[in-house]
Amino acid sequence: MTHLRLDGPPAEVVEALRSWLAADAPPRLLIETSGSTGAPKRVLLSRAAVLASAAATHERLGGPGRWVLALPPTYVAGVQVLVRSLVAGLEPILSPDDVDTTAPDDGVPVYTSLVPTQLHRLLDDDPARLRRYDTVLLGGGPIDPELRRRAREAGVRVVTTYGSSETAGGCVYDGVPLAGVELRIGDRGRVAVRGPVLFDGYDGDPDLTAETLVDGWFLTADTGELVDGTLRVLGRLDDVVISGGVNVPTSAVAARLREHPDIDDAAVVGVPDDEWGHRIVAWVVGDVSLADVRDWVGATQPRSWAPRELRHVARLPLLANGKHDRVRMRS
Repeated sequence: MTHLRLDGPPAEVVEALRSWLAADAPPRLLIETSGSTGAPKRVLLSRAAVLASAAATHERLGGPGRWVLALPPTYVAGVQVLVRSLVAGLEPILSPDDVDTTAPDDGVPVYTSLVPTQLHRLLDDDPARLRRYDTVLLGGGPIDPELRRRAREAGVRVVTTYGSSETAGGCVYDGVPLAGVELRIGDRGRVAVRGPVLFDGYDGDPDLTAETLVDGWFLTADTGELVDGTLRVLGRLDDVVISGGVNVPTSAVAARLREHPDIDDAAVVGVPDDEWGHRIVAWVVGDVSLADVRDWVGATQPRSWAPRELRHVARLPLLANGKHDRVRMRS
């Protein structure tokens, strides 16, 4: 069967999804992953999985509503923004900016989805724009408690999401699985997901499908822990870089750097190095020195985790969907 691959401007994607949702025997939706850590994968999603995700989201948020698109419409988060509006019988708002607030004030709940970088910038520029929304879903990357605190103090209701293209979008909200979704923690702390939202496989890659879809469970590339049924994501399996014989969890180092009062944003990667095997490199938005960064990390974490190189940027390099472009940062 031919798969449906979404392309074109948002208005065309909306019409393609409208037809797909109404079809008698729809093809599977083909969604490419972001490729934030390597080559993009081609994920196949059934209509049943997409609809299960949309229904569970509305159940968790308290009911269907009108959604504002602030993300690329061909990645899974953007697709779900459009689908959730369409299944509610409402037209999605195709925002020309990060977040438009032109939704009609007709008593219908208004929602949007953002990545942390978008939320950070909007809180800096004009937090009042966000208070129009009943809920802002926040996903697509590490979310610092400080960012949530700022949103809460600005009167913005934020719900953090965890998921991927393979789970038809976010399937865990504020650490709690959506209805029908199950979680378990496997070897090395690997997070596994089961439920009606799972994908059917990777297009053209049966070996990878067999490796990641095992006995009805999707084995993610993330590590985490379950505490009283609440998921805490610790990082990615490939976030751990061996530098000088020491295992360095780069996501933990980046989280520590984002706590620095003079750093607005940060990411940490390992790059090949003849002496260290991998050299820990910090990309930061802020006015700090390498010595300051190393002391800041070493104050609460092993000194061996501290970056050995610092790159100052006005903004961290991002992919089209707002995630950090870690491939570029490692090059």
